[in-house]
Amino acid sequence: MCLAIPAKVLSVEGNVATVDLAGTRARARLDALGEEVHAGDWLLIHTGFAIRRLDPQDAQETLRLFEELFSALEPEDDT
Repeated sequence: MCLAIPAKVLSVEGNVATVDLAGTRARARLDALGEEVHAGDWLLIHTGFAIRRLDPQDAQETLRLFEELFSALEPEDDT
């Protein structure tokens, strides 16, 4: 199963973007995207490559759903 994660672009240098992945800075290649990217854009990142530009609202909704899923998977504290 493959997973792609929404990330906000912080800066762009050539074909590499520095992105914010849930509070962690990472670098993502832009070669596969085929369109211009700017700081503030939202991208779908898979294995270090931007594969699609996202609408900001779609990105936020996806992140919210991830958070909901992760919360449901956390073990309950029995203390």
